[in-house]
Amino acid sequence: MKLVHLSDLHLGKRLNEFSLVEDQAYILEECLRVIDAERPDAVLLAGDLYDKSVPSAEAVVLFDSFLVGLVQRGLQVLAVSGNHDSAERISFASRILDANGVHFSRVFAGTVEPVILQDSFGEVRFWLLPFLKPALVRPHYPDAEITDYTAAYRAVIESMQMDRSVRNVLVAHAFVTGAVRSESEEVSVGGADNVDASVFEGFVYVALGHIHGPQNITGRIRYCGTPLKYSFSEARQQKSVTVVELGAKGELSLRTVPLIPKRDLCELRGTYMELTSKADYDKRNREDYMHITLTDEEDIPDAVSRLRLIYPNLMKLDYDNTRTRTRGAIDGAGEPERKTPLQLFGELYEKQNGAVLSAEQEAFCTGLLERIREVDA
Repeated sequence: MKLVHLSDLHLGKRLNEFSLVEDQAYILEECLRVIDAERPDAVLLAGDLYDKSVPSAEAVVLFDSFLVGLVQRGLQVLAVSGNHDSAERISFASRILDANGVHFSRVFAGTVEPVILQDSFGEVRFWLLPFLKPALVRPHYPDAEITDYTAAYRAVIESMQMDRSVRNVLVAHAFVTGAVRSESEEVSVGGADNVDASVFEGFVYVALGHIHGPQNITGRIRYCGTPLKYSFSEARQQKSVTVVELGAKGELSLRTVPLIPKRDLCELRGTYMELTSKADYDKRNREDYMHITLTDEEDIPDAVSRLRLIYPNLMKLDYDNTRTRTRGAIDGAGEPERKTPLQLFGELYEKQNGAVLSAEQEAFCTGLLERIREVDA
């Protein structure tokens, strides 16, 4: 059985106040082009289909068009909700859509039932697991000690009672310990949302969403990454579609097909005169989304407007010179952004009390911050 693994479409996303809907429409057409060439049996969508839990009308229309394209090709679609999605909205009309081969994860109510497909080697059971938090899982397993994300996912997966004589595939949205994050992803307090990879033992393939950079956790656990770049920390990543082929007795092969966007994210660095010289900008795609770092010692008057005459999609401008480096050394500008809320609170506590947080206090703060995060979500 051949599968195409996609995730983190984030339809409706804006980046530095630029709408990416046109770019997303283009890349979904590119995904369909890959699908036409590969002729898979099913498409896996591993969460964060939308960028917001209440998506814009244009984002909904865009996703509807993509789904229609998949159904018209006679494909099975297996999708889960991510942390950016509303599980209730994603599961709307799912029982009706099942009849047309479009299978969405249900709102979690303590049990998960597989979607069963067949190939020449027999059954493949697909388990669709929406994004989960311990607080959501805990009421359904009162006898289990669910203190963190690993325990929550372990309890749910153990309750599935998988038949390991057939091939089982999990589609999920989670942060698995060891994965490398990008700036565009939400960061939990102290890594509290980590899920240990050991909980996924027994699956022939685990199709994950949540992490934006394509990467394998193990040979059978993979993040396919986003189809588009959603932060400049991803500028050097090669976005792609993951193609999965399942054989008999757990045989598995993975490969990727590159995706080329309508407009790329690019980072440029140099003096104003260097970057505005025709010899320099003629060799670039000036329609790309740009982050420009000027190295001039003096600020360029009205630099953003002047640079946008050449680079109309300039998203971000900053300086790297003696002044900015000196300021950074004095006040540590930007350093708090790289620290977790727990680390920042710990520093404040130490300054006020002349002592560091004890292990018990740190555990209490971690739990409190996590509960606040769950309420906010």
